[in-house]
Amino acid sequence: MYIVPIGWMYVVTLMAATETNFVAGVVTFLFYGALPCSVLVYLLGTKSRRIKRLAKEEAESALQNARQEPPPAARADEKTSANP
Repeated sequence: MYIVPIGWMYVVTLMAATETNFVAGVVTFLFYGALPCSVLVYLLGTKSRRIKRLAKEEAESALQNARQEPPPAARADEKTSANP
């Protein structure tokens, strides 16, 4: 998933290095590389973040339900419950 952003940042870094002015290079790197790349990575990671959030909520719900349910009743020993 990260191969495209890595490649794009490589290209933008080389573009920024060829700028005639240091400030122009920094602006090129930030606004042509870092900002769009961070937005792209954030948008591409939305599905995995949603899946992790749902799994966490499900685990918390299962834990809460386990705490609320009473423990199962212990089975009586057959020897003590049998009538003589």
